[in-house]
Amino acid sequence: MADSMINTPQSPGLWAKARNLPLIPLAVLLIVFIIPAFFAEYLAPHDPYVPNLRARLQPPVFFGGTWEFPMGTDRLGRDILSRILHGAWYVLAVSMIGITVGVVVGTTLGLVAGYARGWFDGLVMRLVDISLALPAMLLALALAASMGTSFLSVVIVVGFALWAYFARQVRAEVLLLRRSDFVERSMVAGSSHTRILFRHILPNVTNTIVVLATLQVGIAIMLDASLSFLGIGIPRPTPTWGLLVSDGRDFIATDWWISFFPGLAILLTVLSANMLGDWLRDKLDPRQRQV
Repeated sequence: MADSMINTPQSPGLWAKARNLPLIPLAVLLIVFIIPAFFAEYLAPHDPYVPNLRARLQPPVFFGGTWEFPMGTDRLGRDILSRILHGAWYVLAVSMIGITVGVVVGTTLGLVAGYARGWFDGLVMRLVDISLALPAMLLALALAASMGTSFLSVVIVVGFALWAYFARQVRAEVLLLRRSDFVERSMVAGSSHTRILFRHILPNVTNTIVVLATLQVGIAIMLDASLSFLGIGIPRPTPTWGLLVSDGRDFIATDWWISFFPGLAILLTVLSANMLGDWLRDKLDPRQRQV
């Protein structure tokens, strides 16, 4: 009885499984980005929109401030922590919707271009070249002049900036898969082009799409923050992170916390998203798993 218990192989423990997960990036994303985005109404200690001139420009708690305003207040007395928590929702919404637009448009065009080839492939690739060469800020300025600054315009800019990466990568994958044995056998069997694309080719490029989408989260957040910083993103009084950084640029020498903590939130979120994307790429790529 004892020998059988000793020789029985045991499954790996929870700690052994946990070591294979990117715990630090996931924890940072949950604490700084995802949880505040969904529970800001319950976590924020103050209303992020209501000014309090009696408490204006209070420093953080560890630099002479109070626990009532742990990260200090801005020039109108609004709590920095509350505004960061509420701003996470807009950053999450813009990045997720923008990436979804880029995934749908880029993947569809990349699939069709790589499979059909010919003149359509050349047209899509030229559009990709134009999209990559055209600055996203120029498109944002054009949209702001035509339809004003809004949430929709920022989503359009993010989607326009990202779709070309998906189209180019998916097309490259499809060109390789198109010459594979299982696709050629499906063609000989008389399968329709739609069935071949969505039944045989698309599942084989899904891992690439997921990894690329994860890596684009940081780009989407930085683009949204840049647009808000320049005043051509989501308009005031919405507390987006880029706008919070912009509010403190005139006080950076004296009241540094106004820009520092929103900038730190952007830094931690983008860095964690990139680290998570790298880990996901290593796990989903068979060649990386062998290494």
